[in-house]
Amino acid sequence: MRAPVAHSALGSEVQGQVLGLGGDGRYFGKEAAQQIIKLAAGNGFKKVVVGRDAIMATPAMSAMIRRRKLYGGLIMSASHNPGGPDNDFGIKFNYKGGEPAPESITDKIYGETQKVAVLNMADLPDIDLAKVGGAKVAGRALGRLGVTQFGEFEVEVVDEVEDYLAVLQEVFDFPALRAFISRPDFKLVFDAMHAVTGPYANRILVKELGAPSSSVMNGVPSPTFNGGHPDPNLTYAEELVKIMFSPDAPDFGAASDGDGDRNMILGNNFFITPSDSVAMIAANASAIPYFRSGLKGVARSMPTSAALDRVAKQQGLPFFETPTGWKFFGNLMDAGKCSVCGEESFGTGGDHIREKDGIFAVLSWLSILAAKNKDTAPGSKLVGVREVALEHWKTYGRNFFSRYDYEEVSSEDAAKVMDTVRAVVAASPKGTKFGEFEVDFADDFEYTDPIDGSKASKQGLRFVFTDGSRIIFRLSGTGSSGATIRLYIEQYSADAAKLEEDAQKALGPIIKIALELSQLKQLTGREQPTVIT
Repeated sequence: MRAPVAHSALGSEVQGQVLGLGGDGRYFGKEAAQQIIKLAAGNGFKKVVVGRDAIMATPAMSAMIRRRKLYGGLIMSASHNPGGPDNDFGIKFNYKGGEPAPESITDKIYGETQKVAVLNMADLPDIDLAKVGGAKVAGRALGRLGVTQFGEFEVEVVDEVEDYLAVLQEVFDFPALRAFISRPDFKLVFDAMHAVTGPYANRILVKELGAPSSSVMNGVPSPTFNGGHPDPNLTYAEELVKIMFSPDAPDFGAASDGDGDRNMILGNNFFITPSDSVAMIAANASAIPYFRSGLKGVARSMPTSAALDRVAKQQGLPFFETPTGWKFFGNLMDAGKCSVCGEESFGTGGDHIREKDGIFAVLSWLSILAAKNKDTAPGSKLVGVREVALEHWKTYGRNFFSRYDYEEVSSEDAAKVMDTVRAVVAASPKGTKFGEFEVDFADDFEYTDPIDGSKASKQGLRFVFTDGSRIIFRLSGTGSSGATIRLYIEQYSADAAKLEEDAQKALGPIIKIALELSQLKQLTGREQPTVIT
């Protein structure tokens, strides 16, 4: 039945292995899944485990790989980018530990794409991906329940939530969460943004934890994300933001992105930055059973604010600053050096899996609120998201932080901006003054992995000032058209009178300096960023 095995990026390593498969439900996912199954059979895999309707959130894939000890998994997604016939589609490979494949593998895969001449596809009929526990293909023998057999090759259609839920139940106290969420004086809303987390939120928040079904909005995955941009931030999750900043807002709000690995956390008329979120989860980790024996260490990406650093220092925890990219956290976790980590780009995670995890962040915050309100009598004022944040800032101070995204900038103009900033970095030795800010150092961030010794260079142009304030510039090219310039601005304050000040007001002077030194407005013609976080 199988075609001869062709040379591939992973060679004979794939022979007889089991591959996971799923995606975020975007356009072309089901069609691509059928082709991938045929290619897997034609290239020596013995089995494919695919999520129902080809659905599988990125953190759920990591959980399934680890729990079932799969060889790896293919995730059909373009993360938080729009979907549809005219928008983005992508495929990511996660390896044996559930982590994004290392560059040693992705470089080989890219190399194969430059020379591939033959696709070895097995002659198989399409699989019924809609039915778990009873996939049917006319004229073919069915093996074990839910497993379709074609000679030695098998396809198993699985519930996309089961393995992931089992892992989360090992991390969190589900009975305690259910008791808190069922309080008549507590209301929550979760926005799945017509993306992959709809089935997960309905199963976990509603069925397992007892939230009303009305708590989940936009909960049915759409191939085009209902025409929206499934990026959980204050701009693209506008519908949720309006609800949470209304006079009768729920106590807790959250959103997740296209493939379920990012998150946004909101309180009643209150926004938690991703940088603060990971710091506050780490500071309150004892509320989560999985972490009650203590954190092994914490880590953040370089552009993420230093709020986590302050928690690590006060609690005596090992701390790591890495380039952007979850693979760097995975190395630390595999070495037993990191329990909680995060990125300012709305990614938060723990070492229960090897991906950032949107639902994990949501359940972490609900666990913190449940612990804070353990002794709050019915009818008394609940400790909310705002109160958790204020308590944290009074203890550690506040790292005011904002990110400006300039999307779909022409590659030429983006390069001009980065070249301009690079020249200013080179001309800014220690002691250089920018208004009231004095340079401690300015550089292009480099990282040597403490586990495997690998080096990553040119990871972001940064100005670090003597008071701890920072200005950072990075380019991102993950969208379908043009580049995105990301500007990160941070300033620390321990002044109790300023802890609730609006971040844009507090950061006004340093934002002005960043725009001036980069000549961003002049070089791009952009008066305002596309997204402000």
